[in-house]
Amino acid sequence: MTDATRGPRVVSVSRAPEHDFSKAVVPNIRLIEGIGVEGDAHAGATTQHRYLLRKDPGRPNLTQVHLLHSELFGELVDRGFDVAAGELGENVTTAGLDILTLPLGTRLHLGADAVVEVTGLRSPCKLINGLRAGLMKALVSKGPDGEVLRESGIMSVVVAGGEVRAGDHIRVELPAEPHVALGVV
Repeated sequence: MTDATRGPRVVSVSRAPEHDFSKAVVPNIRLIEGIGVEGDAHAGATTQHRYLLRKDPGRPNLTQVHLLHSELFGELVDRGFDVAAGELGENVTTAGLDILTLPLGTRLHLGADAVVEVTGLRSPCKLINGLRAGLMKALVSKGPDGEVLRESGIMSVVVAGGEVRAGDHIRVELPAEPHVALGVV
């Protein structure tokens, strides 16, 4: 069975209890409504991102769950970077879904019960170059019209909790039109 016939799915899940750049791949994660990934350093109703905490500690946490498309790994290999699931800090690695083109407010049903709502694009910080020198430039570039292109995944909030594991199907629920393109969160 080819990837196209299997439909969008979860290929890996990761979490890290500390603010490390990469996250350990685990058999499953539990999403908690309004909080994020149980046991992950970024879980919380208010922002847990270190930079955002310094800037506005009471800010709502729009970065509870980070999703990244596994197709990016092959593209990065072509650019000279060998990166695996969890290494870019994502909680959910997907396949068969062009997550970067989803509109704001899209709901992704992960497995039997969990639902996340897309809040925006992830903009990687310079710490990514500590993983692989030059990786930031490979993930943030300029398009033909001079627009900034960010390829390091999307962020979301948990609207329905549940367990997520590799192999789970992803069902996409688009918001009402007009659709709004993703900005950086």
